[in-house]
Amino acid sequence: MPTPTRSELIDHLVRTRIAGAVATPRENNLDHYRKLANGDRRYWLGLELGNRWTDEQDVLAVMAERCGVSDDLNHRAGQDHIDPELTADALDRMANVLRKAAESRQRVLFATGHPGALLDVHRATAAAMRAAGCEVVRIPGGLGADEGCVVQFADVAVYEGGATLWHTHSPNPMAAILDGLLREGRPLPDLVVADHGWAGCAAQRGIDAVGYADSNDPALFLAEAEGTLQVAVPMDDHVVDPRYYEPMTAYLLTAAGLSTEA
Repeated sequence: MPTPTRSELIDHLVRTRIAGAVATPRENNLDHYRKLANGDRRYWLGLELGNRWTDEQDVLAVMAERCGVSDDLNHRAGQDHIDPELTADALDRMANVLRKAAESRQRVLFATGHPGALLDVHRATAAAMRAAGCEVVRIPGGLGADEGCVVQFADVAVYEGGATLWHTHSPNPMAAILDGLLREGRPLPDLVVADHGWAGCAAQRGIDAVGYADSNDPALFLAEAEGTLQVAVPMDDHVVDPRYYEPMTAYLLTAAGLSTEA
């Protein structure tokens, strides 16, 4: 995959609706911001937000700043946006984290709650980090969470049930991995690269973590604003073709000084 320039990446993000006029509707965004502010832990993604984000307007302000959604309180329905410049900026910040991890040969854990979209993004990143000398953490066997199993293939931890990989926002699968590592007397990851509750849980436990997040997943952006999560990359996390993420992944790996051949 040829590496796009920043301007080419921006054009691609908008054209494929990874950013720009995304498919996630405004009313869904506001509904999730409200539920997070009202204390619904399903929207906290494994983070402990306390009473710091009880005003929906404060949540919206952070999302406008870090994701690019409209800050107009009167805009209640219809189209919303992710600023592609903010996406590219966050990819650059994530690349810096990956570069430092590669230079110090860190132990890195990859996980996704969006296996139908982001599995190959994480797989390619894991392969590049392994090629750079990092240890890609192998999760313990026999882990369960949320009435399903936590498994790993292509170096990426995922949630499985009934022979199917599941989309999940839950932090419990990541908690199962971290607890399992501790039971086996193995070191925890130095870095977690993930999304959803997988990233939130790791960050809450004090592990350096970076993640991808949609405009209706405010918790990771709040965590970045508070310094709990290192980087939250704003983007639509399930576009119609997972291959649309390939130029983005190539941009990320090149910016991190990693091979894009894996």
